[in-house]
Amino acid sequence: MKEKLVAIVGPTAVGKTKTSVMLAKRLNGEVISGDSMQVYRGMDIGTAKITAEEMDGVPHHLIDIKDPSESFSVADFQDLATPLITEIHERGRLPFLVGGTGLYVNAVIHQFNLGDIRADEDYRHELEAFVSSYGVQALHDKLSKVDPKAAAAIHPNNYRRVIRALEIIKLTGKTVTEQARHEEETPSPYNLVMIGLTMERDVLYDRINRRVDQMVEEGLIDEAKKLYDRGIRDCQSVQAIGYKEMYDYLDGNVTLEEAIDTLKRNSRRYAKRQLTWFRNKANVTWFDMTDVDFDKKIMEIHNFIAGKLEEKSK
Repeated sequence: MKEKLVAIVGPTAVGKTKTSVMLAKRLNGEVISGDSMQVYRGMDIGTAKITAEEMDGVPHHLIDIKDPSESFSVADFQDLATPLITEIHERGRLPFLVGGTGLYVNAVIHQFNLGDIRADEDYRHELEAFVSSYGVQALHDKLSKVDPKAAAAIHPNNYRRVIRALEIIKLTGKTVTEQARHEEETPSPYNLVMIGLTMERDVLYDRINRRVDQMVEEGLIDEAKKLYDRGIRDCQSVQAIGYKEMYDYLDGNVTLEEAIDTLKRNSRRYAKRQLTWFRNKANVTWFDMTDVDFDKKIMEIHNFIAGKLEEKSK
């Protein structure tokens, strides 16, 4: 019998965290974070990491497991998340995989094998040299020409993932999108219910802008400066949206106002890329969170999940 799994996906600021906690409480669940940056300790404000209070007693996994100086790949995520799903089942609870990093979520629910593809160190060095000469946007443009869907899911600042996508093409002759499509054509190994949360674009963008303002008020600049003062610079962690922009400010390249405006713009663009990624997945059932009675919407989603998985409420 397949293990049950609920995946909750959608763009940043749409309400995945609150929704997942309320559903997990009703369905005796535990949450596995599907966010590629919330794995890093000390990066709380900029990643909108859930607090202990917001968890409300619901166990959460794969948060604060890495130092910002360490790398973390989709293969690493898959290796950790897959056995966690089984462990949660063995405790008699329902696993919820929650996040906006599409490749990470899909790697688990379809058991992608991209992480098994070996590295090509010479090619990596060549692309790193390209970044040094021409910048991250030029590298991202290179990926956009050969695999636009993968490029849409990866922020230009996350150049290591861009390099990996180009490396896969060189080694296999197939794009990441082609590799993923092949895997997705195979049924998931889980009894899967995939929930997508969406929102009217102007409402979502307003929420994103207000969230950025709140992050700044809560100490995003100080949080970034602690990483900056540690000398964490050429690392995957600080290429994340929120930290890259603050580093530009701390380097003296832009004013604080310019950095904040750029962060808002980059966050809105990221949300658009997330929606593009998940909209292409046929197995997602979408729920609109625009101006809703939240408790009523939670009950609607709860009933949908319970009906699909024949789960009883806690």
